[in-house]
Amino acid sequence: MSSSLVLASGSQIRRLVLEQACIPFRVDKSDVDETALKEKHADLNPAEMALLLGRAKSRQVSARLPGEIVLGADQTMELEGQLLDKLPDAALARDRLKRMRGKPHYLHSGLSLHRDGEEIWSLSRTSTIHVREFSGSFLETYLEQAGDALTASVGAYAYEGLGAQLFETVEGDYYAILGLPLLPLLEALREFGVIET
Repeated sequence: MSSSLVLASGSQIRRLVLEQACIPFRVDKSDVDETALKEKHADLNPAEMALLLGRAKSRQVSARLPGEIVLGADQTMELEGQLLDKLPDAALARDRLKRMRGKPHYLHSGLSLHRDGEEIWSLSRTSTIHVREFSGSFLETYLEQAGDALTASVGAYAYEGLGAQLFETVEGDYYAILGLPLLPLLEALREFGVIET
């Protein structure tokens, strides 16, 4: 293998997905101003926004690491046609979850690989999550138990943990829901010599 992978993200779940798949990588977090990009490109739909953010992260880190393959990734959430952001504090989670109850929402993942400042691969994936009609008592118990998940993800849940109890059905790849569609990424990493074919 002639190349290594750099993850341009501080996301703990993305690190964990790569580690569990035994992919060699190191982290060099981008400092892209996501808020400014969202404001500048407010005309993009949520799926396009996820890819734009992933590309920006990958491009920025790639520019300072010649020869390295850099992975940028982002995920956006769409509810009733609206792009939602992470909650600034857990107190707002109750209202968000009530709004999501009984409705589908969409998680859009955008991935980009850059080398020497040029994009060599990209991917956009959308997952549909159907939130069940949970009870008020369940919601209160969930809010007590969820902890950091309430502000760590835009949906106020960790799908891989307690958050799974919020859902009725999901349409999409497990890893895409976590924000890193793994199987197509593995195919690309094999193509670019990061992992064995």
